[in-house]
Amino acid sequence: MGRLRIEDLRSVETSPTSPAALRGKIAEIILSSTHAQVTVESFDAETGDYRVVLRGILDGETTR
Repeated sequence: MGRLRIEDLRSVETSPTSPAALRGKIAEIILSSTHAQVTVESFDAETGDYRVVLRGILDGETTR
């Protein structure tokens, strides 16, 4: 997997995308980070709707 380019960070928001493509983009962000944290903000068991927030700090090499 290649190193994340800072200008590509917003590409994770591109919609629509397949779950497999999104997984790859999220994995690239996490692997390019020195710290990562996830929070499940909400989950509706009836509909399956969820909201997850990923926070982190990109590796200094990534931001150059």
